[in-house]
Amino acid sequence: MTKSRKQRLFASVFLVLMILIGETIGLPFGDLTRSQEITAIILIIAAVLWITEWVSLFVVSFLILALEIIWLLPVLQVEELASKKDIFFSPFFSNIILLFLGGFVLSSLMQKYGLDIKFAQLILDRTKGKPAMTLLGIILVCSFLSMWISNTATTAMMLTMVFPLLKRIPDDQPFRKALVLAIPFACNLGGIGTPIGTPPNAIALSYLTKQGFNLSFLDWILFTSPFLVFFLVLLWQLLLRVFPAGDLTLEIDVRDSGKTTYKHVLAISIFGLTAIGWFTGSYTGLSTGTVALLPIIACFWLGLLDSSDFRSLPWDVLYMVAGGLALGVALNTSGLGAVLVGQLPLDASPLILLSIAAGVALVMSTVMSNTATAGLIIPLVMSLNFASEYMLSLVLALAMMCSMAMALPVSTPPNAIAFSSNAIKTKDMIMIGGLIGVVGFIVVALVGSAYWKFMIALLGIA
Repeated sequence: MTKSRKQRLFASVFLVLMILIGETIGLPFGDLTRSQEITAIILIIAAVLWITEWVSLFVVSFLILALEIIWLLPVLQVEELASKKDIFFSPFFSNIILLFLGGFVLSSLMQKYGLDIKFAQLILDRTKGKPAMTLLGIILVCSFLSMWISNTATTAMMLTMVFPLLKRIPDDQPFRKALVLAIPFACNLGGIGTPIGTPPNAIALSYLTKQGFNLSFLDWILFTSPFLVFFLVLLWQLLLRVFPAGDLTLEIDVRDSGKTTYKHVLAISIFGLTAIGWFTGSYTGLSTGTVALLPIIACFWLGLLDSSDFRSLPWDVLYMVAGGLALGVALNTSGLGAVLVGQLPLDASPLILLSIAAGVALVMSTVMSNTATAGLIIPLVMSLNFASEYMLSLVLALAMMCSMAMALPVSTPPNAIAFSSNAIKTKDMIMIGGLIGVVGFIVVALVGSAYWKFMIALLGIA
């Protein structure tokens, strides 16, 4: 029996076993409702199959959807059933999926007209082709852009630029993985830096403002920048040591794409307008997914891309992400997410609660939307009666840990996009992303509270 057949057999046996447990003895996890118990089993099935890769990840997404519709939906309360009929379908064509699709179209556009080559060459000209400095340059660019625009959009753009470098690196050279992993992880971390960098930050700031905390845009940067710098350096050094470059020198093939045509100008214009749309979304009121419709429509309307380009897009990645979003919907709809959060020792001391809450946020954000995690945990802790410095530290810790959960391809949209390159495996993400998450937890738990207390006194924040 081949390895792939054995893996599919393991997956089948595991799936049947978990369903049988759910239908017979149930889970020994306390007083869960029937819908929460089924959601927990779906979560366990998805987590195991995502980690082991016994079957393709996009198949797991369809399995999640099937189990939610066939098994979970009928046991939800009857009075809620009508309004929730389509709730598990919606993630499969949501704002984030449109954003992904737009990013993939831009990537195809840049590659087709050689614009990715030009940008990659620009990076190499600045770093002299030295692997360590090139890696650092990519990390810094990704993190800076993600502080101001969608980290998903940044990942899609930057991966397009780095693909030409990968083509000149042998398949067995470990540094290939370092280049690919640097982009999503730097984008994930970059979101920590500003209030608009990632949705959990915005959630945290909105609740803090309601409670009377006068935290400005600059204040947020001062609170988070030391941690951001530390984790970017940590990411750089981890990648260099786990995936060493050896004596590799980076270079790319400089293709002669001939004279610049109107199609090249159009491609650059579409790329630039899309990037501007993502930058200015907070002012125009347009979501990132809505902005992503521009390249999708324009590229095919103007003939820059054709139907063959459309068919070659990585659709499997889109469905993989949608499955993760659908799982988050199930956690919220069934109330299991709130039950998990409710297990926090809310009567413990602030420091202990900070450590436990940060750990729970890290685990939950690994397998579900970090936005949903922040939406569950932050309102709960804001209801507690703690001194202002402890409350602010607790909320900041939760927001940061939501951004540091990046151990699986489904943990964040940037991870999923990078996984679509086929240059990395799930175990590579678990290795580096897991280390960053664990170190992040330790640093935030041990250092965060003291640093933020000092900054609160220094800045005079209420």
